[in-house]
Amino acid sequence: MMKKHLLALSAAAVLLAPQAVGAEGFAINEWTAEGMAMGGARMFAENDAGNMAYNPAAMTKIQGEKIKASLTYLSPHGKWKAEASGYDSTNGEYTGTGIRNGAIWTNYGRNRVNPGIVPGLYYVKQLNDKEWLGMATYTRFGMICQFERDSIVATNAFSSRLNGTSIAMNYARKHDSKWSTSIGAEVNYVGLQLDKNLGVPHANPAMPGPLHIEGTSWALGWNAAANYEFDDKNEFAVVYRSKVKHSMEADYDAHGVAENKLTASGDAYGCVTLPESWMLGYGHEFNDKTRMELNATWTRWSRFDAFDMMMTPTGYPFGKLESNPKNWKDGWRYAIGIEHKLSDKYSLMAGIAHDERSIPDETADFMVPTGERDTYTLGIQYHDKKQTVALALGYMDVGELNMKGSATNAYARAKMYDSYTKMVSISYQYNF
Repeated sequence: MMKKHLLALSAAAVLLAPQAVGAEGFAINEWTAEGMAMGGARMFAENDAGNMAYNPAAMTKIQGEKIKASLTYLSPHGKWKAEASGYDSTNGEYTGTGIRNGAIWTNYGRNRVNPGIVPGLYYVKQLNDKEWLGMATYTRFGMICQFERDSIVATNAFSSRLNGTSIAMNYARKHDSKWSTSIGAEVNYVGLQLDKNLGVPHANPAMPGPLHIEGTSWALGWNAAANYEFDDKNEFAVVYRSKVKHSMEADYDAHGVAENKLTASGDAYGCVTLPESWMLGYGHEFNDKTRMELNATWTRWSRFDAFDMMMTPTGYPFGKLESNPKNWKDGWRYAIGIEHKLSDKYSLMAGIAHDERSIPDETADFMVPTGERDTYTLGIQYHDKKQTVALALGYMDVGELNMKGSATNAYARAKMYDSYTKMVSISYQYNF
């Protein structure tokens, strides 16, 4: 029976990989409805297969065999404004001379509503009194953004999408009444799609038109976790997730506009490293009905120092390295979650989380236009002997992001503001 469940879950994980996307951000923490409801601070749940994502060492809290599915809907919103100006190639600076009639041209727009879907699938089997095996597929990194195609910010990106999925297998062991540990392997999938203009068509019809890049990559990573119970009311956990280095092979095609009918296509190659992270958690039970979790996650975002792609020389202006420095900073995410049992079958959950901003103004862009994030969530769960159903609602307030232009962008300065994301998540768990 277990072999059949693992085979079915493996097939589902591979099928889900191209579909998993996030919205507005880059790091995804909404892995189950209960996890989202508690702001991502859910490392010590009892009998929850979602522990595979939040704290694999807590699989030892699961009795028997369980399978869980989750689906999270993320809807991003936001506004932008940008100032266009001429670029002086002699000194490498913007002159302040506007594209239109020598005056600074301010453009306005918004992040067009283009929701993302984050699926999750989790399976945990208790092998004996000391050993557990789990398998999961969930999204650690993802984004989706879309802006007006004829705007000046489209020279940076008018559509960007990162489909990300992690397929993980973990082994957990309970060493004694206090210590549990876990070790696991991860297969990480990334699908990238980027669309941008190589010029501003309505400002200069002779400029080249849109460029489309699309590619996929699979890479390996690993994780480890430890859980320590001080007593019946207090416990601590740490989870480490390794970096994952992707070498992506992609296709590109570009098309001219107006009198410039240039077209080009070919192969593109690039490397990007998704960062490692440390997640620390503390759980406290006030009584039989109410418990609290505190969570802090450190991510080495400085791994994302550049996004460079080499394009094969099948037509002007390709056959050269397209360099995009990022120079992100390492950052923390903090969360607090509360769970309260209303009865033997119903529980309420609430959470608050804060993500530090890791993107500097100098290299911020419209590919990942997110600042610091404050998330507020609520949820309810129903559970009986055979099943668990949970529903969560959330609101993410995204801070302003200032951007500085470059030689390849048609704007000198830009800003994302009034950005937020609406979230809805549902989970279902079946107990065999």
